[in-house]
Amino acid sequence: MTQPTDFPRAFAAAFGSQNAEALAALFGEDGSFHSLTGHWAEGRRDITRGLQQEFAGLSRMARLVTGKVTLRPIGPGATILHQRFVVTGLRDASGAELPRIGALLTAVLVAKGTGWLALTATFAVVEG
Repeated sequence: MTQPTDFPRAFAAAFGSQNAEALAALFGEDGSFHSLTGHWAEGRRDITRGLQQEFAGLSRMARLVTGKVTLRPIGPGATILHQRFVVTGLRDASGAELPRIGALLTAVLVAKGTGWLALTATFAVVEG
């Protein structure tokens, strides 16, 4: 990712293909992630494990539709990202599809080498 605006596209693509490893690779080695299901993970290994569990359950058929994005630079090589998504395809324990929801990804991104990584991110349900 050469620009911070590449992050939400990479996030949505990895989420939509249920690729926990690709999602975790978007984070710094010691990054942290608060997932849509409320799981908190620190470090790529824990992020991967938490997402694998999520993709085996509620999010096993989920897809993200991108909405409004806002970048707020906080210094050279650092920005806060707010990306709205509509999440479709969530499934309950019986396999029935749940109604679509609005979600917000908030991430602190930093330039590392030739790309951008998340130091921390929260993916949460939002109203409206």
